[in-house]
Amino acid sequence: MIITGTTRLLGIIGDPVGHSRSPQMQNRALVEAGLEWVYLPFHVLPERLEAAVAGLRALEIHGFNVTVPHKVAIVPLLDRLSPEAAEIGAVNTVLNDNGTLVGHNTDGFGLIASLEQDAGFDPHGGELVVVGAGGAARAAVHALCGAGAARVVIVNRTVGRASDLAEQYGARFPEVRIEVRPTLPSSLARYDLLLNTTSVGMDGSSLAADPATLGSSAVVYDMVYSPSESPLLAAARLMGLRRANGLGMLAAQGERAFTLWTGLTPPQGLMKAVLQDTVLGSRF
Repeated sequence: MIITGTTRLLGIIGDPVGHSRSPQMQNRALVEAGLEWVYLPFHVLPERLEAAVAGLRALEIHGFNVTVPHKVAIVPLLDRLSPEAAEIGAVNTVLNDNGTLVGHNTDGFGLIASLEQDAGFDPHGGELVVVGAGGAARAAVHALCGAGAARVVIVNRTVGRASDLAEQYGARFPEVRIEVRPTLPSSLARYDLLLNTTSVGMDGSSLAADPATLGSSAVVYDMVYSPSESPLLAAARLMGLRRANGLGMLAAQGERAFTLWTGLTPPQGLMKAVLQDTVLGSRF
């Protein structure tokens, strides 16, 4: 990659950010597209977020991704939000549109794409269980409701946080039955999807949820991925269930961000192949 005085800059901000594999897949896509652009990681502490956003604007960074813990905190620092980002209340992608910072959220798109491509699952009409109520869950529930789910059960130990999420999306998607529980239902036999949006299982020793009572046609999706299976996906494999991890979601949300920034579509499957070949096991 040749850097010149006309090279355009993209990046990602987070704390930490050294683990992110977005630079590898985005830079590979930029090279394949023949663009004189480069994508860099920027470590931004929470107390420096406002200054960092001002700096990115001043430096005319063309766009950047936003990862934990800034996805919600960055919202009031932006000039405009896409309708989806406004409804979710979180941003993972920012486009600098001639000095106007526009926030987008491509996480939900990435999830739906990965469910279809990696697990052969369509949420439409389904009864779904979502574990967690954080930023990832917000995007997931929004996407699942938008895809036509019939029922979504949000399982979170802090019921108040999940209730806020259910109330917000219940008003937005009145046709979807959204429920909140502090623990998993005693039986999961009626549910079509068990989705873990938390980091539980990342260490390889903790089970985010027990899929033992799922029916044989159910799908298990774990946003966690590591060199070895997460405990949740290992349990699902032993049951013979369809299953997938979050690698496909990471690649798909990155493809959508790439298009927002460049107006181009990256080569199909390229970003996922880069992740599979070089960095399987790192977290986004």
